[in-house]
Parts: sequence; C-alpha cells; structure tokens
Amino acid sequence: MQEAGFTVSGNRDHPICPVMIYDAAKATAMADAMLQRDIYVIGFSFPVVPRGEARIRCQLSAAHTTEQIDAAVDAFIEVGKEYGVIE
Repeated sequence: MQEAGFTVSGNRDHPICPVMIYDAAKATAMADAMLQRDIYVIGFSFPVVPRGEARIRCQLSAAHTTEQIDAAVDAFIEVGKEYGVIE
C-alpha cells in the first residue's frame, strides 16, 4: 500500500490498518467503491477522528489469504487512482 502511494497509519503489529485519505467525502466514497468490489472497509471522519484526518479502516486477519490481501490492495490502487488519492 505504501509503495502505491498510500499512507497507512497505526501500529504495524495491530490488525487495524488505517489508510489515511484526509478528505471525509473521499473516504466515504472510496469505502463505498471498495464495497462494490467486494472489499468491506469503513470510512471514518469527524467527529470519530479529528478534522482533516479522514481514513479508511481496514482490519486484517490471520484467516485472510495472500490472494485476498492482494485483491484488496489491487482494489485500493484502482479506487485510489479513480478518486485522485494516488497517481
């Protein structure tokens, strides 16, 4: 995700991986677009997080396969480009 240009916040030893979007409307729209690609993530913005720190919350599990994780990353890249979050 970082190689693609995303900022992933949080502790790397924790299953929750916040993908920083910084824009509330984009975070919500991107989470909806991810769901259309069968990837369930949640967009969070103010007042749940500070203004200007909107993010998409992802949660990894040991039950996820490498293929599932790769599909999620591919979907994030596609959606991130579509919404102008990454190039």
